[in-house]
Amino acid sequence: MAHFVIAPQWQGSGSARAMQLIDGAEAIAGDLPASACTRLEVPVEAGESLDTGIRRASSLGRIRDLVRDAVAARSEPVVVIGGDCGVSLGALEAVAAEDVAVVWLDAHADLNTPESSPSGAFCGMVLRAALGDGADRLRLARGILTPDRVVLAGTRELDDAEQQYIDEHSIRRVLPGDLADPEALVAAVADTGASRVYVHIDLDVLDPSVMTGVSLPVPFGPTASEVIAAVRALRDRFPLAGATIAEFSPASADAAIEDMPTILRLVGAVA
Repeated sequence: MAHFVIAPQWQGSGSARAMQLIDGAEAIAGDLPASACTRLEVPVEAGESLDTGIRRASSLGRIRDLVRDAVAARSEPVVVIGGDCGVSLGALEAVAAEDVAVVWLDAHADLNTPESSPSGAFCGMVLRAALGDGADRLRLARGILTPDRVVLAGTRELDDAEQQYIDEHSIRRVLPGDLADPEALVAAVADTGASRVYVHIDLDVLDPSVMTGVSLPVPFGPTASEVIAAVRALRDRFPLAGATIAEFSPASADAAIEDMPTILRLVGAVA
């Protein structure tokens, strides 16, 4: 049974709806067993960029440490509930190893650097930071995670610099349409040679017709059933090193209620 770390971080988002990520994390936490949850007291202030080229970097650095320590303190797999995608950096710092592949289920690749980012928002840089590039305070040491152990799944909106990085490093991709076959994702992870898997789920990986409570919807995504089946197939084949479910940004309490059955099915598939 997984443990849940609730990290209602909003500072990594570039959306005008960023503060709604707090409501999203709390809505998910409200439907989880309290005894299985650790709630983090993340800073509420925006923070400073500290000349990193990353908006709100000072607060993001503090939350990275909180998430890392909370995940490292548990012996069982941990599912981090965001907040924005940036919560995955601290979690990956705690669990990444040579035998761990990272499946990035996200409409976006999150492979920008401060130099290439069009927004300065960390949510678009998280995976690249986990691969060791970017500002010192907000990146892992190079080599902890390598491109050959990353699988992008459901990704369909890329900046030019991200596409260049993907091509240069031959990062594996499972396109949205390929997720209709759960074994396509299993095969991509198997090709990395990993024996465990970390599953990052940004809810915008789902088609907007399925999930309304996201800040950056991108059309032509997979259905919830396709993603759930793929994640279950992964869990049947590989032990879970950890997971993230992030970017729930409901417009209202009523809207959150509409999306929660889908989110809880995803939680069940991961945990």
